[in-house]
Amino acid sequence: MTDARPEARQPRPQAFKAIGFMVASFPLRLVQFVLLVVLVTVGIGTVVIWVGIPILLTVTWLTRWFADVERAWVRSALGTRMPPVERLQVEGGWLRRWFGQLTDPTTWRDLGYLLIAFPLGILEFAIGLVAIVLLPIAIWVVPGIGYLHGRLALSLLGPPKARRLQEKASQLQASRARGVDAAEAERRRIERDLHDGAQQRLVSVAMSLGRAKSKLEGDPVALRTLIDEAHTDAKLAVSELRDLARGIYPAVLADRGLDAALSAQAAKSPIHVDVDVEVDPRPPAAVETTAYFIVGETLTNVAKHAGASEAGVRVWRTDETVVVEVTDNGRGGAQIRPGGGLAGLADRAATIDGVISVVSPPGGPTVIRADLPCTW
Repeated sequence: MTDARPEARQPRPQAFKAIGFMVASFPLRLVQFVLLVVLVTVGIGTVVIWVGIPILLTVTWLTRWFADVERAWVRSALGTRMPPVERLQVEGGWLRRWFGQLTDPTTWRDLGYLLIAFPLGILEFAIGLVAIVLLPIAIWVVPGIGYLHGRLALSLLGPPKARRLQEKASQLQASRARGVDAAEAERRRIERDLHDGAQQRLVSVAMSLGRAKSKLEGDPVALRTLIDEAHTDAKLAVSELRDLARGIYPAVLADRGLDAALSAQAAKSPIHVDVDVEVDPRPPAAVETTAYFIVGETLTNVAKHAGASEAGVRVWRTDETVVVEVTDNGRGGAQIRPGGGLAGLADRAATIDGVISVVSPPGGPTVIRADLPCTW
C-alpha cells in the first residue's frame, strides 16, 4: 500500500478488533506490570550491594522491549497510525549506554505508558467481556474506547509532541507547496486551452467578418459564405469556452451535487461503473470539486491503462471527512510515482490537506482512496 502522506488522520478501530484488543491485552499487561514492579523494587533495594545494577539494567531493556511490543500491537489491532520512535543513541561501554537510556525521555514515557496500561487494561478487559454479550456496546461504545486508547498510546509511545508538531508543520508546508504547483499547472492548462482553442476560433471569426465586410456591395454569394464561416467558428468558440468552464467547475456539480455529477461521469465511461454516494450534509464546494476531479481522472486512467472491465465509485462522509474510493478489476500494479497520474491526484488532494492511498497488488484489484477533510 502506498500513501501520499506519512501520517493521516487517526481512524476509529473496528468494533470486534477493539474487543479482541481489550480482552487479549489483559494477560500481557498483567505480566508486564508484575515483572516491572517486582524488578524495580528488588533492583532499587539491592543497588547498594551492586546486585541491583544488572537488575535495573534488565528493567530498562524490558521497558523498551515491552513498549515496542505495545506499539506494534496498537498499530495492528487499533489501526493507530503511529510513526516510528527515535531513541537517543549513545556510544561507549554498556554502563555509558545504560545511562544514555536512562536520560532518554522516550524510556520514561515508555515506562509511564506501561504502568498506566495495567489499571486501564483491567477496565478495558471488563468492558470487552460485557461487549461480547451486549452487541450494542460493541458497535457504539468499544470503537470509541479503542480510539481513545490509541490516542493515549500515540501521546506516550509515539514521538514527542514537539516533533509531531514539527512533522505536521513540514507536511502542511509540503502540502501547500504541492497545492501551489497543482494550481500553477491548472493555470497553464487553462491558458493553453484558451490559446489553442477559443482564441484561435475568435481570431478566425474576426478575420471572416473582416473579409465579409469587404464583400458587402460586390459579391453577395461570397459574403454569405464568409458569414456562415464566422457563425460556425463563433459557435465552436462558445462550445470550447463552455467545455473549459465545465473543466473548472461543472454546472451539474454546483446545481445537483456529487451524486448527480459522479453519475454523469460514470455514464460517459467506456467501462461499466457502479456509483454509490452518501455525503449528507453536503460538503464544502472545494471538497466536492476535488472529489469530482479525482474520480474523473481515476476513471480515465482506469479505462486507458488498467485493462479493467468494470469499476466502482463509493463516496461517503464521516463527521469531518469525505472519503472517495474508486475500485477496478484490472491488472493492478498501480503506484504513486513522481510525475505520474496518481501523483497528480495526490497533488490535487493536497490543496485541501487531503491524502491519497493506493492498494494495487499485481493482478488486481486496485483500490484508490482519497480522504478529504471538510475542515482545514
